[in-house]
Amino acid sequence: MAPKLQPLADRVLVKPIEKEEKTKSGIYLPDTAKEKPQEGKVLAVGPGKMSEDGKRIAMDLKIGDIVIYAKYGGTEIKIDDDELIILRESDILAKKTK
Repeated sequence: MAPKLQPLADRVLVKPIEKEEKTKSGIYLPDTAKEKPQEGKVLAVGPGKMSEDGKRIAMDLKIGDIVIYAKYGGTEIKIDDDELIILRESDILAKKTK
């Protein structure tokens, strides 16, 4: 999916990855019992923020990275029936490695 917007400064566009609807013991969870996802795939990355001396600070993330982010961080938006989140790089806690 190619996003129709480009994040600015140190912001990142993330598509949350939904957890499974079934527990390990085989119990199906209703939508009301599911936790808010904290894992997602990076769809777009801003150019990085500017330092005080006017130099651009490069981002540590790239498109396609799987990240863990703060539970209630960022701004939720909806584009073409896709639920997305715009986060600051500082709201991202970790990046999964392969």
